[in-house]
Amino acid sequence: MKPKYFLFFCLSFLIFNSSLLIGTVRYVSKTGTSTPPYTSWLTSADSIQKCINICVDGDTIYVANGVYKENLVISNTSLYLFGSSMDSTIVDGTGLSDSTIFFNNSNSTMENFNIYGRGIRSYSYAIIFQNMPLTIKNCKISRTGYGIVSVGNAGVYAYNLILENLTLEGLSLYNDGYNVVSDCLILLNTDQSSGIVIGGPHPNSIHTITNNIILFTGTINPRHGIYLGLPKKVYINNNLISRFIDNIYINDVRDTVFIKNNALMYQFGGAASILAGSQNVIVTNVVLLKNKTGIDGGYQVRSNYNLFWKNITDLEFNVSYGDSDIVADPMFVKDTIPTPNGNYDFHLQKYSAAIDKGDPSILDIDGSRSDIGLFGGPLGESYTYQDLAPKPPRNLTVSMDSGLVHLKWDKNTEADLLRYRVYRDTVPDFVYDTTKIIAVLSDTTFYDDPPQKFISGNYYYKLIAIDSAYHQSPASEEVHINITGIPEAPPIVVEHYNLLQNYPNPFNPSTTIPYRLKAPGYVKVMVYNLLGEQVKVLVNKYQSAGYYEVLFHPTTTERQSAEGKIEFETGYGDIVSGIYLYRIEVIGEGNIPVFTDMKKMMLVK
Repeated sequence: MKPKYFLFFCLSFLIFNSSLLIGTVRYVSKTGTSTPPYTSWLTSADSIQKCINICVDGDTIYVANGVYKENLVISNTSLYLFGSSMDSTIVDGTGLSDSTIFFNNSNSTMENFNIYGRGIRSYSYAIIFQNMPLTIKNCKISRTGYGIVSVGNAGVYAYNLILENLTLEGLSLYNDGYNVVSDCLILLNTDQSSGIVIGGPHPNSIHTITNNIILFTGTINPRHGIYLGLPKKVYINNNLISRFIDNIYINDVRDTVFIKNNALMYQFGGAASILAGSQNVIVTNVVLLKNKTGIDGGYQVRSNYNLFWKNITDLEFNVSYGDSDIVADPMFVKDTIPTPNGNYDFHLQKYSAAIDKGDPSILDIDGSRSDIGLFGGPLGESYTYQDLAPKPPRNLTVSMDSGLVHLKWDKNTEADLLRYRVYRDTVPDFVYDTTKIIAVLSDTTFYDDPPQKFISGNYYYKLIAIDSAYHQSPASEEVHINITGIPEAPPIVVEHYNLLQNYPNPFNPSTTIPYRLKAPGYVKVMVYNLLGEQVKVLVNKYQSAGYYEVLFHPTTTERQSAEGKIEFETGYGDIVSGIYLYRIEVIGEGNIPVFTDMKKMMLVK
């Protein structure tokens, strides 16, 4: 054969066989004629399974928008399945078999589907696959017990998924493969539910869990955000995990778990936000905030370059602070319990103690030293730090000391706090302006010598906080003292019961309601809608005199005592936008009502 003919033959052979390797493109639509082999939209199948049944390895299936009421079985065939829209291309397994989609020995890819499981029941599976890996992207999975389950040697590559309304687990990875779960939103709201469960024994499994939001939004008995049982290695980076019994539970690991640049917060109650036992765990660049316990584990659990804030206990058992661990306010832009439609924002404000304080061997995207928290590290993001005003000073009290009026308050926790400005007037609810300033100071205590202290009269005080950029906070609560005008007689400190305005207001999804008790009593704080219907009871207990704050949130109550102790309480259901009323009732000694008050607040969604 002449060389030019031989070359032509070889080129033709390669082109022909390449077309075979690419496979056939097939179509599924409710408007097609359902004529095999379904190779055009005009002849498309009216059922996804019909199309699957005639496919061979390497085929691609495009599925038009519509509701496909069926279960799918893909066995011994590797396919590419593409829906038209995550929202509108629906595989509806409601009321059908336990597995909506089953992949067996099928190295397949699936994108852009909305998948309904059999229903909210314990042992149903939206997707289950075994023996070969699955790549799944841009899909929504709901109405099932388990979202995605893998067994055998089948690793999963899961990207940009939304998993919600699941009874038990979002992803159940019982395999000996390499698994990646990235940029997913996992929302759980039922009793005993977990986000990602990695089971064993699978000594070679390696898992990478990055940039996910894993939230429990229910009211009772969640389980774990991430559960690890006998993997080889796990990398958990840049995730937000909130309100589980344990946000990360490490039962056993054959090598090491690396937990870096996460935000783990608002633990529901269990042992610890990270519960690690005696496993080899390295925790770095993590914010642990408002948990029962930050980290609990043995000597092999190493903490360093982390930030702890308002945990009841930061570290327990044999875990010690690393040399570069920090206890400080992270100064989030919007620190509130994360919910699906909430306006929480865990980016750091300018001057946060977490900026450039991570492990120096880890760099942010912009090449600077890593920030501590959710958006730091090479998998985080670059953003402009906002410089916001301080929060209003809290727990302002007044007393008499050696003939002087003694004011004191809690220190603001913002790192860029500069000073306080104290105002005084002789009328209640006064408008504070420059004519009412009596002191500018950086301390949290002040002694005032009123100009006419030997003349009978009332004095009212409030203060604001100022940061280094001269942003001013809203005013604190107002306190009151009565001067008797008799030199030898002690002035009267007027202690008040007070229900203060909530902040922020308007709010979404949560707001803080402060109140002060003049004396001990039985306290009820309640929320009503404008129909007069009770929405929620926030406080219902005996409390000592002092300053208190309670968090109003659709599913969780956080209570902070005068001593700073954080408590959590189960809440009720979600509520709608609008104006709400909050009311306090205090029953004093002898079962006599001593104080009631009510104010308005607005929820905006």
